Amino acid sequence: MDKKTGSCLCGNVRFEITGQLRDSIACHCIQCRKTSGHFVSATAVAKDNFKIISDKSLKWYQSSHRAQRGFCANCGSSLFWDQVGRDKMGIMSGTIDGDTGIQTSSHIYVSKKGDYYDLDDELPKHVTYPQA
Repeated sequence: MDKKTGSCLCGNVRFEITGQLRDSIACHCIQCRKTSGHFVSATAVAKDNFKIISDKSLKWYQSSHRAQRGFCANCGSSLFWDQVGRDKMGIMSGTIDGDTGIQTSSHIYVSKKGDYYDLDDELPKHVTYPQA
C-alpha cells in the first residue's frame, strides 16, 4: 500500500497516510478563508489510514458544533479538518510531502469566495458541499 507523509511548516506535527486519497476540493467558505488566509485545498483519507506520528504542538479548535480544525500552535500551519461522525480525516493538501497523486476536482461554497480572486477554471462549482 502506498504510504505518504506530511507535516506542518516547522515539523512539530507530522503524520502518515496509507490508502487512497480523495481528490482535493477547494473550499471558499468563510471559516476556510479565515483559517488559511485564502481558500483551502483539502483532500481526505479514511481515519483508519491516517496516523499522527508527532503531535508536539498540535492543537484542535472547535470551529463549529460539527467540526474541529487541527493546527500547529508553533508555526500556525492549518493541517486537518475533522467532522463529528465522519469516517474520513480532512487534510490540507499542501501539507503532504512530495507528489500527492491527486488533483483538484471541484470548488465548494463559491458564493462565499473573496472578491479579490476569480474562479475561471472549468471545474464544477457548488454553492454548498454536494451530498454524495
